[in-house]
Amino acid sequence: MAHKNKLVQLTINRDGIANLHMADAPRKNGFTASFIEELINCLNEVKANETIKVLLVTGLPEVFCSGADLDTLEKLCKKQIKPVDIVLSKMMLDISIPVISAMEGHAIGGGLALGICADVVILAEESRYGCSFMNMGFTPGMGITKLLEHYMSPAIAQEMQYTGNFYLGKSLIGKTNFNYILPKAEVMDKAHQLAESMAEKSHKALSVLKRYQSMARRKMFEETFTIETMMHELTFNEEEILKTIQENYVR
Repeated sequence: MAHKNKLVQLTINRDGIANLHMADAPRKNGFTASFIEELINCLNEVKANETIKVLLVTGLPEVFCSGADLDTLEKLCKKQIKPVDIVLSKMMLDISIPVISAMEGHAIGGGLALGICADVVILAEESRYGCSFMNMGFTPGMGITKLLEHYMSPAIAQEMQYTGNFYLGKSLIGKTNFNYILPKAEVMDKAHQLAESMAEKSHKALSVLKRYQSMARRKMFEETFTIETMMHELTFNEEEILKTIQENYVR
């Protein structure tokens, strides 16, 4: 089965492996309104399809996901939309079967947050990963203030958030709990190997185990998201933030 959109593509094979592929190359898989809409539609389709045993989330070879685009950030700053409207992290965490995130390309800000909502995460040695929120004058969102701590120590997670620095995947080897940090050329093969191994298992057993294993992170996200929303209310009120966003947004 295949369902293809312009920006996000969802394919499902006979073994029960679904591949959600983010493919908006011109905008580097940024969270535009249309991209978010298609992504939500695909996640809802995965949720409703009981034949799916494992979800593989992939991006472009150069960019997994770049997070909120400049237009979205400007609208947030002008209070035309609210940060709470971005529900992608919750949707990913609530997927009832195992999720593998193959971050072959760079993952920045909300793009990194989306990726680490998966149960298994694979990074590329050559790609960069980071929390760029503070570079633009506002606090991190999408649950990343605590989600990062599932894959790394609180000390390293806080360093990434405070500095806004980007880290090469190879620089995180031995310092974090990511499942694999591999040469870029090996990321997709490993992701498919893991997906195939999971798809051999009982759908019922996979879903029951996923519900238990994800319980702590789902509960933590609900608490964290409330606090992050409050912090956004404070930081997005700063008069200079629109200028800071425009000057520091990574294009």
